[in-house]
This record gives sequence, C-alpha cells and structure tokens, in this order.
Amino acid sequence: MLANMNRPAPVELCHKNMRFLITHNPTDSTLVSFIEDLKRFGATTVVRVCDITYDKTPLEKDGITVVDWPFDDGASPSTKLVDDWLSLLKNKFQEEPGCCVAVHCVAGLGRKRRGAINSKQLTYLEKYRSKHRLRFKDSHAHKNKCCTM
Repeated sequence: MLANMNRPAPVELCHKNMRFLITHNPTDSTLVSFIEDLKRFGATTVVRVCDITYDKTPLEKDGITVVDWPFDDGASPSTKLVDDWLSLLKNKFQEEPGCCVAVHCVAGLGRKRRGAINSKQLTYLEKYRSKHRLRFKDSHAHKNKCCTM
C-alpha cells in the first residue's frame, strides 16, 4: 500500500483529436491499479520507453496494446524512435480520433516537480524542429489540420 502512495497520479494531455496519458511505471504488484487507470481514461495503447518492469500479458488480455521502445533514462530518443512514435500516433488518431495513448518512462517524475528535465533533455527540446509529420484531413474543410510534433 505504501508503494502506491508514492506513485504520482496519471496526467491526461489533450490536443484536438489526440489524448495522451502520462503514467507511472508499474510493477507486477501495481498492475491491477495501473490497468484500472488505463481503462478509466480509455487508453488502448501503452508505450513504455524504459526497461520492462511488468508482464504485459494482463494488459493484452484486456485489449490494451503494449509497445516497447526503451531508451536510456534522462537521454533523448533516437530519430528512429521519434519516427516510430509519430507513425504510431498518426495511425492511431486517424483510425480512432479521440482515442487515448498512454506512455511511461522509469518514474515519470518530470511531469510533477519543478526542474525535473535534465540538461540533455532540455537541449534536445530546444533543438527539435518539427517536420509536420502529423497531418489530419478535415472532411468539413478544404485544408489539412496539422498538429506539429
């Protein structure tokens, strides 16, 4: 019970037809409450960007897809990982507008405390330039709506 008290609550981020759930990194012992959180927010895909700390079989039995794209804690993702992430998002949000994609790293503390982004991550974000890879056609307009990521 004490372990659950130290885990930050999931945070939902929404932009147009896209919903993201930023969560803690569960373990097998906290998996039941993790799945409950995913269901409460309607998350059908989980992207884990850290080493495996839990069995994904219970999630898959509940219809939740788990994608493993680990990279070093505190580091920036590779170009291939960013490309794979954007492809996943484009496909998910075109197929199911308004669906929710969950993502977690080792601790997810950066979303809760000031100063948590390290210098490598900050430099990556400052130098990142969008290639406008997430484009969605609006059937009610003649222009493409674009989400820049």
